[in-house]
Amino acid sequence: MAEIAYSVTIPVFNEKENLEDLIGKVEFALNQLGKPWELILVDDGSTDGSFAEITALKKRSPSLRGLRFSGNNGQTAAMAAGIKAATGRVIITLDADLQNDPADIPLLLTALDEGYDAAVGWRKKRNDNFVRRASSKLANWVRNLISDENIKDTGCSLKAFRASAIQNIELFEGMHRFLPTLVKMNGGTVKEIEVSHHPRNKGESKYNIWNRVFRSFLDLLAIRWMKWRKLRYQIDEQI
Repeated sequence: MAEIAYSVTIPVFNEKENLEDLIGKVEFALNQLGKPWELILVDDGSTDGSFAEITALKKRSPSLRGLRFSGNNGQTAAMAAGIKAATGRVIITLDADLQNDPADIPLLLTALDEGYDAAVGWRKKRNDNFVRRASSKLANWVRNLISDENIKDTGCSLKAFRASAIQNIELFEGMHRFLPTLVKMNGGTVKEIEVSHHPRNKGESKYNIWNRVFRSFLDLLAIRWMKWRKLRYQIDEQI
């Protein structure tokens, strides 16, 4: 069996209406690369029949894998489960709402070809309403200020990582927002890539000002503490 080159892992929570289009777009993007790949959909306790849809779609998409949680555990848990289950040399993450465009995956991979350990999407032109744009801008500003970072768009889920740079990082609740920082803290390199962004056409958004800014504040303080208390030393001599 050929070694998997790319693993695409996507958390799914009540996105049944988007799944068929999502899988088709991922398949089209990955098939252009000419290397073996897999798509892992992690159902985070959906109540709309999303996992039944995943099961049905798997019959015609052999590269599709599905994981189902017993209940709703949150986006970080779903992302962590997908990352741990991935077998590819490169792990790609994105959301299931089709606001991320799978067609942009090759753009991220060019950064890894340049030697970077991670490539993260930057949604320069947002196709969201004013409240979501404003809350996202505020969240990015607060996160960068407190975590001493300079990532333009921490909320963009479209990212690509070398598996070796991400699979050994232990994630805690809310940490999916800070994956680029965690990669850097472990000695990795990160490049930001401008990607496209589309309006949501089906399903309902799970985000608001509460879970974009206030709910993530403690997570942000945890990241700040981890950076502040990280062990830093250099061995000058060894015999």
